[in-house]
Amino acid sequence: MPFQNSLFLDALTQNERQALMPRLSRTHLEQQKILFDIRERVTQAYFPIDAVVSLVVPLSSGEIVEAAMAGRDGVVGAAAVLDGQVSLHRAVVQIAGQCLHCDIEALTGVAKDHPRVQKFIGAHEQALFSQAQQSAACNAVHDIENRLARWLLRAADLHGGDELSLTQEYIAEMLGVRRTSVSVVAHTLQKAGMIKYARGHIKLLDIPGLQETACECYQTVKLNYDALLRRLSNI
Repeated sequence: MPFQNSLFLDALTQNERQALMPRLSRTHLEQQKILFDIRERVTQAYFPIDAVVSLVVPLSSGEIVEAAMAGRDGVVGAAAVLDGQVSLHRAVVQIAGQCLHCDIEALTGVAKDHPRVQKFIGAHEQALFSQAQQSAACNAVHDIENRLARWLLRAADLHGGDELSLTQEYIAEMLGVRRTSVSVVAHTLQKAGMIKYARGHIKLLDIPGLQETACECYQTVKLNYDALLRRLSNI
């Protein structure tokens, strides 16, 4: 039985699904909801269906910078299953949507009884760490136009659709740039027919064009997660 587009959970075997399913609850995550904050004990694991969650680092200035994002091909908070650590980042809902979640204790029990699930989680955390490293390199080297195209494509992949409810202010915050910079680049992309933007709503019109514009980081992160899902199916 598929988990309605949670690609991570769909990679489980039937026995693993049967063990986990009674422990899962479905909820709607509102935009900007903080799932857990930095240095907090993580008590829930989240498996997004069409919601997208940003993992961000808050600074003393009040600014936040996105390190990674997670959606339907991943899980948020599951690192607590591996060592019970407190969170080293803030998890905030970037795009509202549906999500499945369960207590960390329950997921830990399933992972103990089904070692393959624990391997899944460990492999995912490696992919997430790789994404954070790629994001750091991207922010340091690549132009804002390339980064914005990369970010929009990744958000659409994780959401499972080409329409995104996001403000320019929020995107600028995630990319660590000024809103005016995002506004200028968004106007350029819209003029080129790649996106349509109006009142906090973005529609991706030309995916191949955006892929040509995006930096290499989009394909690198995408390929890492595709490899993760293939690896999970072969464990």
